[in-house]
Amino acid sequence: MRESNYDKSPSTEVTGNLWQGWEEIRKELMHAYPATNKSSCIVVIECYQGVHYNNIADEFKKLQPDLWLDTKTVFKSPREIETMTYPYVTDDRLFGYRSHFSYNDFFEEEKVQHARKMIESTQGLIIVFGHGAAVVAPFADRIIYIDMARWEIQLRSRRHEINGIGVENSNEDASYHYKRGYFVDWILCDNLKKKLLPIADYWMDTHIPHIPKMITGATLRKGLDKTAHKPFRVVPFFDPAPWGGQWMKAVCNLNPEQKNYGWCFDCVPEENSLYLKVQGILFEIPANNLVFYKTRDLLGAPVEARFGQDFPIRFDFLDTIDGGNLSLQVHPTTQYIRDTFGIYYTQDESYYLLDAQQGATVFLGLKTNVDAQKMIAELNKSQETGKPFNVNEFVNQWPAQKHDHFLIPGGTIHCSGAGAMVLEISATPSLFTFKLWDWGRLGLDGKPRPINIMHGSHVIQWERQTDFVRQNLVNQIQLIAEGDGWREERTGLHENEFIETRRHWFSKPVTHHTGNGVNVLNLVEGSEAVVESPTDDFEPFIVHYAETFIIPAAVGTYTIRPVEKTSTGEYGTIKAYVRFKQ
Repeated sequence: MRESNYDKSPSTEVTGNLWQGWEEIRKELMHAYPATNKSSCIVVIECYQGVHYNNIADEFKKLQPDLWLDTKTVFKSPREIETMTYPYVTDDRLFGYRSHFSYNDFFEEEKVQHARKMIESTQGLIIVFGHGAAVVAPFADRIIYIDMARWEIQLRSRRHEINGIGVENSNEDASYHYKRGYFVDWILCDNLKKKLLPIADYWMDTHIPHIPKMITGATLRKGLDKTAHKPFRVVPFFDPAPWGGQWMKAVCNLNPEQKNYGWCFDCVPEENSLYLKVQGILFEIPANNLVFYKTRDLLGAPVEARFGQDFPIRFDFLDTIDGGNLSLQVHPTTQYIRDTFGIYYTQDESYYLLDAQQGATVFLGLKTNVDAQKMIAELNKSQETGKPFNVNEFVNQWPAQKHDHFLIPGGTIHCSGAGAMVLEISATPSLFTFKLWDWGRLGLDGKPRPINIMHGSHVIQWERQTDFVRQNLVNQIQLIAEGDGWREERTGLHENEFIETRRHWFSKPVTHHTGNGVNVLNLVEGSEAVVESPTDDFEPFIVHYAETFIIPAAVGTYTIRPVEKTSTGEYGTIKAYVRFKQ
């Protein structure tokens, strides 16, 4: 394996003030209260789900306000909220249904009116703190937003440190936390955040406990605007898995003492963080803040028209080198995911092989003339008895080599076999994998991983058998164009999928254009390349081997230049974008 130059802390540098530590933050806020003719100053401190709520409240109470109003006092009881949200959270370990609540649905109206009367009758400093604070006090003099990225929320859920909004569920398994967040809480928080992003006076980062950081809202917005007009990367995160491998340890310079790493989310803005570097200090925010605030500049008008404020393309890594097979799985069809979960589009995907050991394989599609009833019966029997499922009787197993590309439209049975380093290029919905068989393994928590044969049986496309897969889904590579020192290939995806992928091999600078849509790329060959603007609209941007980077639609034309020669003489990138025309 090659020596690592993978950057785990990419950032956008922005000028502005940053305050670090509670004393500095409180001092700034005391100086920042508006000088008005009013006898009171209303400060709203809005919180995303997952912050260390009580600890933060204790620090802000040290400002000694004349009125401290915690929004917990206006919420309905946890039992009422659990009853109200149950149809969307359900009892299922993984799946619920997309909700459409607002904070007013969580509040007792009489309690809100009482709180507002207390605010009106109080002179001096008034602090309204907590989830939905900006709804309780809509006419604040100052708004402070305490943000939290979903990856950190998941880590805190695993440690049982946090609750959902309005409920006491810190002792629940992390999968239930994620489900409540995905189907209820994060929708609630994001809808309010979108309204506050353009107007908040301050933004806070409390991802590192006891080292809070704060910037002005103007600095945040300047950083987001800059990021939306240049190449950038989100902050990757890595996680072990029951099937995890060893490749990322070396290539991404990870902790060698960790048993394995199975996952890397290298470009999933709704899950990843984004770093702004202010005064030389990294300030962490959820990457989807950029999607919310600069939607059209980032996505492009045609993508926005189709997906709204969803970032539709996902790049992640699946490492099974010196590891094991992934679970045998299938993703839902579009209509099934709408009818069953209230989600608008499905997780079509593909496997691009960044690397592969000798003998690596990918399981993809059904064997010719497969007996559907027998296969489902055998899967259920395996689940009930623990007897191994004879996967090779029913599913194709294809040899896999470096730079192969396997296409996986929704409804296609698949999994990566051992010995592969997969760059998964897919649509964004992140929860909807129906595991059919998991090789008799337990999860890292020592519990059986959720198996969803019933859901899977409703979406398997039984006609996707050996010949179909060979002719439509395995290495559908076509030369599109070539020039001096470069060539462009179409590698997919399948016509049922909305993502197009293009691979460029190049030994000289090659010109790209966003085509009024966001581009997502990975440097799949070569140690280091430079992304540049022909008109100097952004500073040269350096990318390293295996790094995923995003080119906002607003960038337009850009070039990618190799830095040094490779052993083959060529660099390679894989690019994904939303397909508008066939």
